[in-house]
Amino acid sequence: MHQRKAEMSRHSDCFIALPSGYGTLEELLEVITWAQLGIHDKPVGLLNVDGFYNYLLTFIDKVVDDGFIKPCQRNIFKKGMLVIYVNGSF
Repeated sequence: MHQRKAEMSRHSDCFIALPSGYGTLEELLEVITWAQLGIHDKPVGLLNVDGFYNYLLTFIDKVVDDGFIKPCQRNIFKKGMLVIYVNGSF
């Protein structure tokens, strides 16, 4: 699986996570980790339909506040992230 994801990453200009389950969450966190490690500098986005990712964003803020992620590492996640809020209309 890692080889498949690495190959997709090489051919991608950015990463966008749509509302989904464990697999999408795992892949999202992996590309964020790769950005943290300097493996890529591509934008990472969330399609936050009806606030689907609000709890994840709150969790990331909590982890930073608790010292598990450095604030500058949160900025990697935040800086490259496009959060699009959709609630039935644009």
